[in-house]
Amino acid sequence: MELKTTEQENWSLVIRPQRAWWDLHLGELWRYRDLVWLFVWRDFVAYYKQTILGPLWYLIQPILTTVVFTIIFGNLAELSTDGMPPFLFYLAGNTVWAYFAACLTNTSNTFTGNRSIFGKVYFPRLAIPLSVVISQIISFGIRMLVFVGFLIYFMLVNPAVSPNWWIFSLPLLLFIMAGTGLGLGIVISSLTTKYRDLQQLVTFGVQLLMYATPVIYPLSSIKGAWRWAILANPMTPVVEIFRYAFLGVSDISPIYLLYSVTFMFAVLLIGVLIFNRVENNFMDTV
Repeated sequence: MELKTTEQENWSLVIRPQRAWWDLHLGELWRYRDLVWLFVWRDFVAYYKQTILGPLWYLIQPILTTVVFTIIFGNLAELSTDGMPPFLFYLAGNTVWAYFAACLTNTSNTFTGNRSIFGKVYFPRLAIPLSVVISQIISFGIRMLVFVGFLIYFMLVNPAVSPNWWIFSLPLLLFIMAGTGLGLGIVISSLTTKYRDLQQLVTFGVQLLMYATPVIYPLSSIKGAWRWAILANPMTPVVEIFRYAFLGVSDISPIYLLYSVTFMFAVLLIGVLIFNRVENNFMDTV
């Protein structure tokens, strides 16, 4: 009996079927960091594997999307771009939004999309949504290179385009987008273990949310009560500050970033707590 007690005390890991909501074991993510990076590599490579153009899709997609926005919203609808070249204006908004949308969409199917792995081996479940957020940073970096290339060109031909010192807030903006997308994504992922139809609404919901964010229009063009509704969107300050940093135009005070940061921490905490609760018994319902 004494030997058995000694062996139990020497276990390096104890897996329990039930644990408290706040028992998060976040330190496990650091111990499993090599696995996280393997998932990062898997997510990044899987995007263009068995495609004709391969990694070029990371360059082609933002350009094609921006061209469509320029034709439809710039030329046909003639929406305001605050005096900026329409192509550069839409490219800036699309660069920011694509990262947030990818984080939210790809983390929302964590349980349903990886149930075969979860049912075979133990590892911290948060490793998968975290790897998605990190792998999307690589994609964001490629899109930023495209954006910076066009930014330099337009700076040479249009003196109204004037980046400023706020470009150094880019890591903060990236952190807000990653945390908000991760928090919302894992909340949806936790709910879809019981309510599968929510997964069908994610892509549609993200598209609707884009129109509630100043991606295809400037905040300066929104007046009255609708302006407060747009400002309630935590992504609005991120998009506007990004444009102000690189283009020099915006109609929002940087103080609104405090709201985005507060919202990000709140939704991330709620998401992690719910995720931690659901992962205890999700295999029974997924």
